Amino acid sequence: MTAAEVRRPTHIFTADVEEYFHASALEPYVSRASWSQRESRVGLGVFRLLQLLADHRASGTFFVLGWVAHRLPDLVREIAAAGHEIASHGWDHRRVTEQTPAEFRDSVRRTRQALEDVTGTRIIGFRAPSFSITPGHEWALDVLIEEGYRYDSSLFPVRRVGYGYAGGRRDPHWLHRPAGSLAELPPATLRVWRVNLPAAGGAYLRLLPPVLVHAALREAAERGVPGVVYIHPWELDPDQPRLPASPLTRVRHYAGLRRTGQRLARVLSTFRFTSIARRFGADLAQTGSTELGVVRES
Repeated sequence: MTAAEVRRPTHIFTADVEEYFHASALEPYVSRASWSQRESRVGLGVFRLLQLLADHRASGTFFVLGWVAHRLPDLVREIAAAGHEIASHGWDHRRVTEQTPAEFRDSVRRTRQALEDVTGTRIIGFRAPSFSITPGHEWALDVLIEEGYRYDSSLFPVRRVGYGYAGGRRDPHWLHRPAGSLAELPPATLRVWRVNLPAAGGAYLRLLPPVLVHAALREAAERGVPGVVYIHPWELDPDQPRLPASPLTRVRHYAGLRRTGQRLARVLSTFRFTSIARRFGADLAQTGSTELGVVRES
């Protein structure tokens, strides 16, 4: 790999398309019954994100809630029309840890059908809300395989309260499960003193020094693999309504919103990004024998 390739590798950009009031941190303060009465602002963040990606000639994978697709189908079509991949984020942002296998199956099946009806394209990818496929809930991976998904991006290989798959592999790889094979695209981490630090974007981009995200992507490039970053559209909406919450929750959710766009633009100008489907192409249709991190770009 040349020095130029290390400076500007092709990484994977992802976005979790949900309303500001869907965030798990706000769940104790926002009833699900109130969702349909609240102001929808997801479109504002999505259009700002689409413009940023267009300005930097980048594409990405947008994990969309079925709840959003059902209410705002034109928004999903706009994302697809801009050249980005559409994937599933489940129906209503319920964590996998709070669902039975039957409930999870219904969620991923309904969401896939809704997204395919809107876009007219096959949906092959999934990311769990709050990266909530955790140890002891691997059955969800078998459900995804049985429902026809080809890849997952839920196993965050970190130790953190609320989510994390400590001990998981850091780089793209195949998971071989009783139901079959599934490609796994973990969010980027930075290895420091034998500990994986979360450095994939989101709150880590807003709240921590931006050098962490840049370092994680450079480290991935040096290993010859793409790093996976993510963002939420509401993180590009600093004027969203402030909801009553604990001081810690308010910091986690609202701090740094006005600098998200600037920091994200810097990441996009420093590295090249594409979607999961474009990065791995036909390899996702294979049986899982190819090592994901080193395949040719499609």
